Amino acid sequence: MSRADLIFQENCRQILEHGFSDEGMDVRPKWEDGVPAHTKKSFCIVNRYNLAEEFPILTIRRTYIKTAVKELLWIWQKKSNNIRDLDAHVWDQWADESGSIGKAYGYQLGVKHHYREGDMDQVDRVLYDLKHNPASRRIITNLYNHSDLSEMHLYPCAYMMTFNVTGGDTLNAILNQRSQDMLTANNWNVCQYAVLVHLFAKVSGLKVGELVHVIADAHIYDRHIPLVEELLKREPKAAPKFSIREDVDDFYKFTVDDYTLEGYDPHPFDFKIPVAE
Repeated sequence: MSRADLIFQENCRQILEHGFSDEGMDVRPKWEDGVPAHTKKSFCIVNRYNLAEEFPILTIRRTYIKTAVKELLWIWQKKSNNIRDLDAHVWDQWADESGSIGKAYGYQLGVKHHYREGDMDQVDRVLYDLKHNPASRRIITNLYNHSDLSEMHLYPCAYMMTFNVTGGDTLNAILNQRSQDMLTANNWNVCQYAVLVHLFAKVSGLKVGELVHVIADAHIYDRHIPLVEELLKREPKAAPKFSIREDVDDFYKFTVDDYTLEGYDPHPFDFKIPVAE
């Protein structure tokens, strides 16, 4: 059975049974009807996914991985901050009239920085180091730029990646996330960054290793609790097999049609998930 399901269920049980409730506190998020959106949360959840063993997608409900990969490529490959470059609607509510989300996400990755080897953005620096400096302990990206926060329509949630090559041939990574809506976004982000590790490993001649996900504030919204409780009753199925086209050797040439997810047969989940803003 899928280990990603077991990790997700364990996280949610921990939050529901032992988490802290912010009921009665002055919270920023509101539901569409204007009611404050309260949560139960746990501080600093750390999950480890062995990508060499399985692809960490949920089977107790469907994760729409194609749309997740579109968003990943919009940020990391296109380095865009405009939803007109994104063939999906996940960012519509945070975009202005021009389609911009401000100096957030892809904008930060696309800014050029000066290095001894030349001027590169953060993505190109990672790709360069994985090929030329795989023993480096400095292969890091960071989207949480304080000087630009006032010009971001949403502060970055998944904000930092640390890449580490072990044994000369295995790529591991740590995803740091300041905040995580467990029902709406947890597995979405896990799948996105699992794909990113697979891609970076593929184009760098490396094998995939571990993805470690560090969540500072892991929470379940009050109106999501019945839906989470339904997922906790479900039996996980077998994890599907993920693969990338063999002839893809350039990160910037990868498309949403260049991977396969063989044997993905999730439980149906027809409930509408309300989203707090």
